[in-house]
Amino acid sequence: MVEEARDIGVEAATLGTEAYALMERLFPLCRSLTGDGVRATFDVLEELIPLARTEVPSGTRVFDWTVPDEWNVREAYVVAPDGNRVIDLRDSTLHVVSYSEPVRAMMPLEELRERLFTLPDRPDLTPYRTSYYDRTWGFCLPHRRLLELEPGDYEVVIDSTLGPGHLTYAELLIEGATQDEVLISTYVCHPSLANDNLSGIAVATMLAKELSRRSLRHSVRFLFAPGTIGPLAWLHANRERLDRVAHGLTLSCIGDGGGLTYKRSRRGAEVDRAAEAVLRDSGRPHRVLEWEPWGGDERQFCAPGFDLAMGTLMRTPHGEFDGYHTSADALDRISPAALEEAVETCLAVLDVLDSDRRYVNLTPYGEPQLGRRGLYRSAGGAVATPDDERALLWVLNLSDGSSSLLDIATRSGLPYPVIARAAERLERAELLRVTG
Repeated sequence: MVEEARDIGVEAATLGTEAYALMERLFPLCRSLTGDGVRATFDVLEELIPLARTEVPSGTRVFDWTVPDEWNVREAYVVAPDGNRVIDLRDSTLHVVSYSEPVRAMMPLEELRERLFTLPDRPDLTPYRTSYYDRTWGFCLPHRRLLELEPGDYEVVIDSTLGPGHLTYAELLIEGATQDEVLISTYVCHPSLANDNLSGIAVATMLAKELSRRSLRHSVRFLFAPGTIGPLAWLHANRERLDRVAHGLTLSCIGDGGGLTYKRSRRGAEVDRAAEAVLRDSGRPHRVLEWEPWGGDERQFCAPGFDLAMGTLMRTPHGEFDGYHTSADALDRISPAALEEAVETCLAVLDVLDSDRRYVNLTPYGEPQLGRRGLYRSAGGAVATPDDERALLWVLNLSDGSSSLLDIATRSGLPYPVIARAAERLERAELLRVTG
């Protein structure tokens, strides 16, 4: 897969544009923890990749949690005394508090105010609010609009259903040469929020589409599930086969203009070193964060009872970017170029995981004569740069059966692809043998 990964630029650029177009289609859908908005999202994804859906009944116990009732909303609005709709779900899926109970009532503004959520310090933005596990209802709107509401009686309608149903998650398994899996997970429960939710869905979909065309060593499993309760439901259903998950990534907030950010797994794992090597080799600004039990679905995969080797790839982490969980997290925050780089980075990380090997040097007593084997430029070989020559020596020196190519790349400071290329040439020259 190393050779294949060198020519992904044009393909990834196409994938970045396609990822953005996918986000444009998904943005208006009213997603929540459960319901038809999630299913409609999967309907769109299935035009690009095959998915296997699982429906988990409401009331199902998953560890310390219980799958909630299913929620769907058809319309929600508030009509002012003059007959005009001053809040309308059709204008934005953020306008209704997710999981609001059904309501049809007339009430004075003073009473309605208790159900209206705004951001006084950000008066032009609509906040995102949920009430998954507490029965209530409400609307969200810009604070400036709230201040404009006239006294009087308002018609309030939330045409929703909240009762026994199902939680839906979807998977795609791309089979590789082994049963060892790389798990790629992203959440699907947010409504019209672009960076925080849709970017992960789009990048994961394009990544799956690209990997389906490649020959892989590891199998790669994609999981699209509502936050927290979705991964817990999947973990509960698959707890007898979690030993197959060799590596994993959760994708979150990965489409804005911030530099890429990687959060390490709880246990410290090969995926951490692979991601860090890829980010280092890119030469682009990036951050690496230590593990902490705060964030997204990595908290479930890395819970001590599972302790999976799951890192998190992001751009600007949740809560750090301006407009987080508000209407400011719109499509204009996203660029195809940022999505392209995200897809490209994920492919590079998976390439490292797939190609990393341990070798043993077959001529360990001093350096073998590389010139007569055509491995040095001075002998007319194909080595392209001084780094390629240094890589040959690093690989030979550290290939004692205990150091992997990733170990060698980390210790030498040389780019991983250069180390992997050196190992391929040395193996062809019968100077190395794979041991693991």
